Amino acid sequence: MGDLYWDPFDTEIDTDPYETWRRLRDEAPVYRNDRYDFWALSRYADVEAAHRDPDTFSSAHGTVLEIMREDPLATRSMMIFTDPPDHTRLRSLVSKAFTPRRVGALEDHVRDLCNQFLDEQDDRDSFDFLQDYGARLPAMVIAELLGVPREDQEDARRLIDTTFHIEPGVGMVNETAMQAMGELYAYLGEQLDERRRAPRDDMLTDLVQAEIVDDDGTTRVLSAEEANGFAGLLINAGTETVARLLGWAGVVLAEHPDQRAELAADVTLLPDAIEELLRYEAPSPVQGRYTHRDVELHGVAVPSGSRVLLLTGSAGRDERRYPDPDRFDIHRSGTHVSFGFGIHFCLGAALARLEGRVALEEMLKRHPAWEVDHDRAVRLHTSTVRGYAKVPVRV
Repeated sequence: MGDLYWDPFDTEIDTDPYETWRRLRDEAPVYRNDRYDFWALSRYADVEAAHRDPDTFSSAHGTVLEIMREDPLATRSMMIFTDPPDHTRLRSLVSKAFTPRRVGALEDHVRDLCNQFLDEQDDRDSFDFLQDYGARLPAMVIAELLGVPREDQEDARRLIDTTFHIEPGVGMVNETAMQAMGELYAYLGEQLDERRRAPRDDMLTDLVQAEIVDDDGTTRVLSAEEANGFAGLLINAGTETVARLLGWAGVVLAEHPDQRAELAADVTLLPDAIEELLRYEAPSPVQGRYTHRDVELHGVAVPSGSRVLLLTGSAGRDERRYPDPDRFDIHRSGTHVSFGFGIHFCLGAALARLEGRVALEEMLKRHPAWEVDHDRAVRLHTSTVRGYAKVPVRV
């Protein structure tokens, strides 16, 4: 069987990680990787418990392995890299953008975009399910929510995609990704400056006008850096993981044509199908945390000051939680950890669910069946996001 080894940079493992994840859960539920200096938790119960314990498992040192370090990151603008009380204040501010009313009001726009993208493919018997459809949708929706002008939205999407560029042995911290990140943040900074001069009815205006209360009780508006960081976080997070969810939907449903046919015949099954897709193939299967105290799990001592990776993807396949977990089943019910738990539960979860449901509903109306051209499909590998970059289909 060979020595047990896992790391988030190994593309061969990442392409087919399921047996490795199973061995981690069975043989080393608290796994140590000396090469990259981290620990990994792979069982559902342990991943969920860590999400619920931010005092022990901190996000302030980074949540992506390449950037995690001993000192907390010197940023208060990236909410995912903060702990309470900073996180509590920042989340309260941003959560106003994702109220049920505001998200629900987007459904017609989401549906219109889906139909627009599918209309463009009407005279074709093949297209890229992801690049022509699934990846465009969340990018345009979050850009619209923020207030990015429509003529700029496609360029913004390309920059976002490039910020997730990965290079062997380096990961996402590389010149190509950093240049794209710099260009994206420069563009968002220009848009925020425009909102300061001429406010509009959009979320970028909300960010420049929002007030926050500091530790000393002082009320102030967000700094330019904080507003820019928020905008960048929202546009990246709101685009990348939903694109991966829809990419997996295209692939997994093609592999299960009987269940796809059920969905085409009864779209009321789609909400549960989205949850099953998130469990079965988590778009973001790895989240990093940094221990602020000693931890002992399964007889293994993890010292304070350790980098710990929570394997969400493995947790979704844990037979201790799910019967027959490697079987995809749109009728399965139950929770998953693909949106996290606790204080860092994904703010955009409701929007992601809406986009996934409407995108599949409209696709199934037009094309109740499709085949994936796996010879031309392109995988996407990063240390925290997993899925496809291209999913060519024949309809």
